Amino acid sequence: MIDVKHLIEQPEQYRASQRARGADESLVDRIIAADAERRSSIAQFEQLRAEQKAFGKKVAAARGEEKQALLAEVKELAAQVKAAEATSNSAQEELTALQRSFPNLIEDGVPSGGEDDFTVVKHVGQIRDFAADGFEPRDHLEIGEKIGAIDMERGAKVSGSRFYFLKGVGARLEIALMQMGLDQAVQAGFTPIITPTLVRPETMQGTGFDVEHDDEIYRLERDDLYLVGTSEVALAGYHADEILNLDDPLRYAGWSTCYRREAGSAGKDTRGIIRVHQFNKLEMFVYTTPEEAAAEHRRLLEWEEQMLAKVELPYRVIDTAAGDLGMSAARKFDCEAWVPTQDAYRELTSTSNCTTFQARRLNIRERQTNEDGTPGSTRMVATLNGTLATTRWIVAILENHQNPDGSVNVPQALQPYLGGLEVLPVL
Repeated sequence: MIDVKHLIEQPEQYRASQRARGADESLVDRIIAADAERRSSIAQFEQLRAEQKAFGKKVAAARGEEKQALLAEVKELAAQVKAAEATSNSAQEELTALQRSFPNLIEDGVPSGGEDDFTVVKHVGQIRDFAADGFEPRDHLEIGEKIGAIDMERGAKVSGSRFYFLKGVGARLEIALMQMGLDQAVQAGFTPIITPTLVRPETMQGTGFDVEHDDEIYRLERDDLYLVGTSEVALAGYHADEILNLDDPLRYAGWSTCYRREAGSAGKDTRGIIRVHQFNKLEMFVYTTPEEAAAEHRRLLEWEEQMLAKVELPYRVIDTAAGDLGMSAARKFDCEAWVPTQDAYRELTSTSNCTTFQARRLNIRERQTNEDGTPGSTRMVATLNGTLATTRWIVAILENHQNPDGSVNVPQALQPYLGGLEVLPVL
């Protein structure tokens, strides 16, 4: 959630953020009005309660008919107190609902607009000239079938469209990618975690997902649990309602299967494993101080780029436009690898700075230290996330490193994780 106090102090900053997102600016004024109503109703409730307490002492000292008359007044006052309390609670609920519907305040410099309005930060690597190599590239599914790595037909038979089997070198390749990413994360000081893939609604909501209206989320209604689309959800909830020591950032590397309904993708990426209902992902998640969050965001991007360099893929980094950030992110950088048969860059990694937005929803704080070294007050922490490897990486690896016969050269850094295998051969 956004900080209501900060919004009231800097309303134009939040209006500008909403304009950049293409979102409703009037929500700023509605929150200001709701907070004023909340404050007024609380003051009214507290005043009536004070009167009720004072009146109670007066009744205790009274006798006879006077006391009976006062008791009737007490009853009326009690009803007023109860009504004032209900009004106060209702005002608080209204403010909280508005606060939960307000997306995170974007960082300065984030491009305005929607999905296509990103800014390209840089290009890295050379796009392969297949014409110079003398052959037309095959797409990842054709290659995957030739080397016995991907079976979409049986995936659909067993589970339906957008499901698949990874087998043989396909299964080994995914595990190798994840293991290489995990090794890098551990070397960088991350704690590996295999996370739950089912979470409670309060955890899903706390991370910033709209469980009531988000069609991308799978829900198990009988148990009131949700399947996660990223281990970010479980890792964000890991320290819910806790007070942390953040002398150093807390860094976790979550390994999990992820699930997405892809409700809005009818007709898009129906071939192969680019857009599927189930995949595996290694996700970095960090708790740090608000002051350190931007620097940590740059580090997460650097770690993602190190992984892309290891698999020898040409890619670009984009600064995602405000309207494509989602609810929680204040800024997001995507790394998009070149996919030859699509003649396009496709997202492989994403890293987001969520500032204090998720922590405020999940009540995650840090204990500050006073100048004399004694424990001080608490405040909200900042959370960040970033991807180190996913199933989708296989698409770019197969297509960029293919040979004329359909075999695939294994990037050198991956070879030790595949038992020294240098080429994924055609069967």
